[in-house]
Amino acid sequence: MNDWNKEVNVRLRPKSILSGLVLVIIALAVGYLAGAFNRQPDLPILNGSRAIAAGAPDFRTVAKSALPSVVNIKSATVIQGRRSPMADDPFFQFFFGDRGEMRIPDRVQQSLGSGVIVSKDGLILTNNHVVNGATQIQVTLSDGRSMEAKLVGTDPGVDLALLQIKANDLPAITWADSSKAEVGEWVLAIGAPFGLKSSVTVGIVSAKGRSDVGINLFEDFIQTDAAINPGNSGGALVNSQGELVGINTAIFSQSGGSVGIGFAIPSRLAQQTMGILLKNGKVTRGWLGIIPSDDADVPVSGVVVANLFRDSPADKVSVRPGDIIVKVDNKAFKTSGEMKSYIIAKKAGEKVSLTVKRGSQSATVEVPVMDHPFDSSGRAVPGL
Repeated sequence: MNDWNKEVNVRLRPKSILSGLVLVIIALAVGYLAGAFNRQPDLPILNGSRAIAAGAPDFRTVAKSALPSVVNIKSATVIQGRRSPMADDPFFQFFFGDRGEMRIPDRVQQSLGSGVIVSKDGLILTNNHVVNGATQIQVTLSDGRSMEAKLVGTDPGVDLALLQIKANDLPAITWADSSKAEVGEWVLAIGAPFGLKSSVTVGIVSAKGRSDVGINLFEDFIQTDAAINPGNSGGALVNSQGELVGINTAIFSQSGGSVGIGFAIPSRLAQQTMGILLKNGKVTRGWLGIIPSDDADVPVSGVVVANLFRDSPADKVSVRPGDIIVKVDNKAFKTSGEMKSYIIAKKAGEKVSLTVKRGSQSATVEVPVMDHPFDSSGRAVPGL
């Protein structure tokens, strides 16, 4: 009986060993897979912490560098009172008599925005629409100090304004050359959305050279998907070194909040405009009074005149709707946007030569340029 048991045990031993090996292999495989699922991806280490993504800058360092250069701006505009329309209402007069002096009282309209310190002695760039018509402008620095600002000059055509505060040794931002910014590079938007000061959002440069957006007279926007909201206007768009790439100015939105399409004025344009404002207090933009059409089907290359402003420079030299402007100063332009950029660079009093085609005939006329007019809200009237 014992011998039989020994024989059985000997015969079963190889199968037992094989079964054990299979179980060990299965256990090792399960352990490896569990570890693989739980393993953290290997990301570059920057200053002791993991980066958001491979190749991303250390946003903490960038924010720490640029935040002190961005300020909050609060402007107040007095809306003048006017005679109440109820004073002329017969029903009102029947019960209350003729109160001819009845007036709607003055009211104060406040606007919130952001600005960027561009010099140690207190020069600040912001958007024109943040301070347009303001009777009082209050600037709050990142260290909590608050002081009144003086308006140095404005350029409604680009939507920039230059302010001055009485302070020294301020943390002026470092300028970047916006022409060297590349689509896809990281950028940070800094400002005070909805009054929440020192807020930072991150994104990329989505596009460059955006024009014909219909926001400003002169457009050459940097587009970004970094979140920009009301209150961010006039704030800084900075690169991964904390340098100023642009001044945040507008968003495309149907809801009023950020949908990932924001626009900034490039730093090169902002810097050029600031130089002119320091010298002259304003920037003049040329205008002829022509409302163009890019949709018309025409037999020749040029810009079609859809309409004109009465008594405008072009109207006075008998340019008419339906004419095709083939050249300006002997230069051909494919779109009205290109032609507009050329004309607004002219100063009032200069003359431009228009080559105009009307039917089968062509003529060249000289047109004196005038300052581009703006409406009471600070927006440029349409046309070129």
